[in-house]
Amino acid sequence: MSSWWAAIHGYRHPVLDEAVRTQLASMSHVMFGGLTHEPAVRLAETLVEIIPGPLRRVFLCDSGSVAVEVAIKMALQYWTGRGRPERTRLLTIRRGYHGDTSGAMSVCDPDAGMHHLFSQLLPRHLFAPAPRSAYGEPCEDADVAEFERLLARHAHEVAAVILEPVVQGTGAMRFYAPGWLARVRELCDHHGVLLIADEIAVGFGRSGELFGCDHAGISPDIMCVGKALTGGYLSMAATLCTDEVAAGVSDSPAGAFMHGPTFMGNPLASAVANASVELLLSSPWRARVAEISAGLTVGLAPAAELAGVADVRVLGAIGVIETREPVDMSVIQPLLVELGVWVRPFGRLVYTMPPFITTPADVAALTAAMVEAVARTT
Repeated sequence: MSSWWAAIHGYRHPVLDEAVRTQLASMSHVMFGGLTHEPAVRLAETLVEIIPGPLRRVFLCDSGSVAVEVAIKMALQYWTGRGRPERTRLLTIRRGYHGDTSGAMSVCDPDAGMHHLFSQLLPRHLFAPAPRSAYGEPCEDADVAEFERLLARHAHEVAAVILEPVVQGTGAMRFYAPGWLARVRELCDHHGVLLIADEIAVGFGRSGELFGCDHAGISPDIMCVGKALTGGYLSMAATLCTDEVAAGVSDSPAGAFMHGPTFMGNPLASAVANASVELLLSSPWRARVAEISAGLTVGLAPAAELAGVADVRVLGAIGVIETREPVDMSVIQPLLVELGVWVRPFGRLVYTMPPFITTPADVAALTAAMVEAVARTT
């Protein structure tokens, strides 16, 4: 599971260990308000260089959920700065997941998601159907029609569209057509609405491309990254935006972005993030992910023949067995441990996101255990 998809380099990597030790000997933490430091500056420069499009402004956050909160606040403050304070709603797609804090919860799936208990707390946003076009399929006009109708009807009050590009993670483990994402980018441009890409789960190579948006050849106005950013060592995320968004934020009455976490830009997290990103980019990550993908495809294929299985799918270093009925966690989790692997099923999904250092033999052992566990429990 890469410790919830973060530990892409495995554990106790000597390069990452050394980065933390070296930074600890210099400075563990300093406030990032009115002060700055080299690790955070270098990290921001690296992110601007590798993330697609004109995303040149970086806000360093504490976690993925906070990165989404920051993105939402950026969008709302941008429209205030542009003289349109009535644009406060968000449009998203069903079966999505964006985090566990209040703003992030408000754009998770409102019915099947894990946050329905808090529905009375959350603002009411707009939800379009999840894309039907699967990855590898063309995007049909009918598939985007309801999204287009919702956006056209509410564009005057919508601040931004927020979605997970190409891979819907915790909400569904679904892979949808890059062409659908490209159409959304076009519609946002047409209606003058910002596009927020939540890349926290799939950024840094997980889907086979460096970022999910790369599959569609598009760039959002605001992007959130996290999880694999530090290789799983420390909690850190980042929200990036365009110069236009940053200018709108600064033109608001506040004159600056209104968010300031205590640990933003933490030097230890920045140092290990730099080491993690550099380690990834200097490695044959694309070939490694492709090898894992091939192993997952072969290893999970037998599950498709099981009566209790609805679908088997793989994209990059993500492998999913979707069962017809929800799995019994109290039964399947101990069985998986007995079979020698740790995966974390939920709902009707038994899935894996292994570290990029996973060998073909380990992928084979992992998939064999998953198939056997599903066969014995469905």
